[in-house]
Amino acid sequence: MSESIEDPSTPDVVDNDAHDRLELIQGDERAELRYRVDGDRLVIEHTGVPESWGGQGVGGRLVVAAVVKAAREDLTLESECPFATSWMEKHADDVTAARGQ
Repeated sequence: MSESIEDPSTPDVVDNDAHDRLELIQGDERAELRYRVDGDRLVIEHTGVPESWGGQGVGGRLVVAAVVKAAREDLTLESECPFATSWMEKHADDVTAARGQ
């Protein structure tokens, strides 16, 4: 089942849980954040954004959607993805705000 992440900072992000990824699709391009649920943890494995979408905040929107998903499902969020880890460190206030959604 795919469901839209209903958070104003992450419009268009869809949780494609059948494939364990959050995604944004535009035309024939897709940005994705792959994750796995391991017990009570949501682990971010990889974030990929088409080069043509670079610098538009798409990767950050995907990370925020992962934070929202973890909070909604009462999961501890962990990251194995260097981009997601770095983004969360740089945007700690955004992460805290998203957890409260």
